[in-house]
Amino acid sequence: MPSTPAGDSPNLSRRNVLATAASAAVAASTLTVPAAASAAPTNKGNNTVATLTTRDGVELYYKDWGPRTGQPIVFSHGWPLNSDSWESQMLFLADHGYRCIAHDRRGHGRSSQPWDGNDMDHYADDLAQLIEKLDLKNAVLIGFSTGGGEVARYVGRHGTKRVAKLALISAVPPQMMKTADYPDGLPKEVFDGIRAGSLQDRSQFYLNLASGPFYGFNRPGAKVSQGLINAWWMQGMMAGHKNTYDCIKQFSETDFRGDLAKFDRPTLVIHGDDDQIVPINASARAAARLVKQSTLLVYPGAPHGLCDTHKDRVNNDLLAFIKG
Repeated sequence: MPSTPAGDSPNLSRRNVLATAASAAVAASTLTVPAAASAAPTNKGNNTVATLTTRDGVELYYKDWGPRTGQPIVFSHGWPLNSDSWESQMLFLADHGYRCIAHDRRGHGRSSQPWDGNDMDHYADDLAQLIEKLDLKNAVLIGFSTGGGEVARYVGRHGTKRVAKLALISAVPPQMMKTADYPDGLPKEVFDGIRAGSLQDRSQFYLNLASGPFYGFNRPGAKVSQGLINAWWMQGMMAGHKNTYDCIKQFSETDFRGDLAKFDRPTLVIHGDDDQIVPINASARAAARLVKQSTLLVYPGAPHGLCDTHKDRVNNDLLAFIKG
């Protein structure tokens, strides 16, 4: 990318191939890790993973961690990742008594890969159906990158009657692409380059993205984690090619200004000022101006993937915001 600012299903066989490849990469190191359980774990009789079938027949995989009596926190992930990208935040907050829920967006992770409906309105409606299925109330919605757009569009389409607070982390709203009425965005050529890279060699493109600008590993003196790179690549390759390709248009061209105008709950905006994927001036700073009850936290020198590189600070900032 340019550095400018449960149950068995056919999908699982492909996931198993990718998991095998990732395991081989880990085995190449000297680390020994326990094998993943083949069956869904349980927690006092409650499944911690499950699926939901949407009204248009898409199967969504989701995780439901922590005490069922805890205040619910719902996470929406970035492109082209899945709910695994939230593990650090979910484990931390569940250990603090919160019920943490995260789904794999349609076409991503372990969810099914529909040919159509890969757009922000469907993403938001899927999120709404998950929240309604679980009958969540007083929920905190947290969106990272493209997931921030999903959360914004959810508010725009479904309101905040089930919502207590919101958080946008490294998020794409208000709009990523430069237009006549949004001159602060990035040129369309940037996103055309992402599409071209995806079509030419998606696997290598994802590897380059994770190895470079996403985590700031291309910066001098950066502490590179091959584990993070491997995990990012695996999550990306678990997603459908058509689904991730369609999603590029959604995260880059969708105008979320009308959605942000409907935010009427306390909102935390977190962003790194060295985000090479979603530049802070066109996103977080602009979003904070549009959301009335917002608090902007800028992490100096932090990259786009700060939920991993700065996870301790993110976790504690989220905890303080939710408890406050």
